[in-house]
Amino acid sequence: MFDFLIQGFGVALSPLNLGLAFLGALLGTLFGALPGIGPINGIAILMPLAYTLGLPAESALILLAGIYTGAEYGGRMSSILLNVPGDAGAVMTTLDGHPLAKKGLAGPALGLSAVSSFVGATIAILGLTLFAPLLAEVAVMFGPAEFFALMVFAFASMSVMMGKDPTKTAIGAVLGVLIGTIGVDSGTGVLRYTFGMPELYDGIDFVVMIIGLFAISEILLMLEHANRKDSDGDIPPLGRVFVSLKEVLYCKGAMLRSGLIGFIIGVLPGTGASVAGAVSYTTEKRLSDKEGTFGTGDMRGLAAPEAANNASAAGSFVPMLTLGIPGSGTTAVLLGALMLYNITPGPMMFSERPEVAGGLIASLYIGNLVLLALNLPLAGVFARVLTIPRWVLVPGIAILAFVGVYQLHSDLTAIYLMLIIGVFGYLLRKLGFSLAPVILGYVLGGLMEQNLRRALSISGGDVEILWRSGISLGLWIAAAALLILPWLLPKLISKLQSSSKPLEQVEDD
Repeated sequence: MFDFLIQGFGVALSPLNLGLAFLGALLGTLFGALPGIGPINGIAILMPLAYTLGLPAESALILLAGIYTGAEYGGRMSSILLNVPGDAGAVMTTLDGHPLAKKGLAGPALGLSAVSSFVGATIAILGLTLFAPLLAEVAVMFGPAEFFALMVFAFASMSVMMGKDPTKTAIGAVLGVLIGTIGVDSGTGVLRYTFGMPELYDGIDFVVMIIGLFAISEILLMLEHANRKDSDGDIPPLGRVFVSLKEVLYCKGAMLRSGLIGFIIGVLPGTGASVAGAVSYTTEKRLSDKEGTFGTGDMRGLAAPEAANNASAAGSFVPMLTLGIPGSGTTAVLLGALMLYNITPGPMMFSERPEVAGGLIASLYIGNLVLLALNLPLAGVFARVLTIPRWVLVPGIAILAFVGVYQLHSDLTAIYLMLIIGVFGYLLRKLGFSLAPVILGYVLGGLMEQNLRRALSISGGDVEILWRSGISLGLWIAAAALLILPWLLPKLISKLQSSSKPLEQVEDD
């Protein structure tokens, strides 16, 4: 692992990749600071530009990963200053971050969130360095049946852990799988869901899908809410930005615990920063909130979700790199970026393309230091991004989206398809659907189908191969438990409560 990391730093410290890591961290912070943009939209907009510029695969991934981690840093700014989460992962930051800003501690709150983000990301990157190569060695033993069971487990964990409504999450994932089947079936040559349109014979391109689903739908939502006031007041004065050592030490336990929680949750497929932030905040509140100060401006309540969010972002690279399973919606986009370069993430990538895997892991160390150096002294500069009016922001995003798709395809049909998908994504968001399960279903559906066919061809059509090995059987049991327990536990608890004896009767007995 040490030799692997040394090789990775050799890639990441080249002048081009070092500059791209800095650029990704800077752009990611800006994208994260703007409410509603977030890492997925930032990556979706810049991914086609990186590809058409002819960047090597490792360089493009370093840039996009820098945007991902930078957006997790930047998302705290609107949460603290405006009480508007920059993305879903920053929701819990508003609970104590904005009350701190109202108390005149906006600067220290931004400084503490930067330090917490650094600590949480460092814990997760160390975990990624230690466990990713080991997990890759185990994953080499996976056959098609095991990979199919793994993807069933990924869909099960996604439906339970992602989003507020498991039913809508499952429907979104199924819609993503259906969209992924459009085009000529690679196994049989049959046309599926093309409706006689030659433009759909090759399926829906990943870049068209991702920009339409996220960037265009976001533009439509911005236009709808153009006159709505997003915050409950003006940006408060920052004051001092550098957090004191005493304040950092006061929150050290919350940072370390939440960083570990965030990494563990990030490794689970389909969870993401929103789950990590919620679990870490509630855990820290139970452990530390003896005075009942959480929710009124407690610095530990700010440090916990910030450490967990960034730890989850780095942890989500573990299943993506080792198993080819996205750990979050954003890593699903990064998975698609690798596929543009004809690279299939998985256990063999560590031996076949070590410069990609090692360069990415090493760049996370560099990017984390760059983000801390940027976000501590320049918090006031980044906060000014929040004052950009929508009449400037919306056309800028639209131009980047249209240019990116046209540069990649040079075809107006791709533009029209992007707009149709954008309207579809907008309607889904209006109906309360999360778009992350849709893109995860789109990415995983094709891989799931391929492994199912390979497994059945090996067994001559015998479906028993899908659960014959111990690994696949364990994954099937884990998937079933994830789907059944959330529905079963509340009923069991209510049944036990209704059947329990009153306290007076117990005392008499």
